[in-house]
Amino acid sequence: MAKGKQDMAQELEVGAKAPDFSLPDQDGTSVSLKSFKGKQVVLYFYPKDDTSGCTKEACDFRDNLAPIKKAGAMVLGVSMDGKASHQKFIAKYGLPFALLSDEDASTSKAYGVYKEKSMYGRKYWGIERSTFVIDAEGRIKALFRKVKVPGHVDEVLAALKV
Repeated sequence: MAKGKQDMAQELEVGAKAPDFSLPDQDGTSVSLKSFKGKQVVLYFYPKDDTSGCTKEACDFRDNLAPIKKAGAMVLGVSMDGKASHQKFIAKYGLPFALLSDEDASTSKAYGVYKEKSMYGRKYWGIERSTFVIDAEGRIKALFRKVKVPGHVDEVLAALKV
């Protein structure tokens, strides 16, 4: 796929079937969406382990895991970082959920979150912070793009309760 075409992936919408994936977690164990059928999944994509916004977001999910679980859901984080990076991030902040490695960005592309970004005038490709709430049948119940971290977990909790 040419660089310019990556951004043209069909945007997912509420009600659509969530693309299945099989990605390694921090321990190298393969995790697939279909293995969570019957449970709601909060699938959040974030740019990089142990950076300020991503740390705040991960800790917000950690600190709100009880009400998320009470709503019948579980949390999965996805970035392009490798297993060792995820292990350090989890250990440093006591994250009680799996972080998945999407090193080739294939899942990020399938969800339409692999975008051209710009920082300090430099253009590059990376993950746009996004969250998908997937229902027990594997359909997208809610989606949040270009997520602003403050208050985001409250939005996710509200979506889980609908």
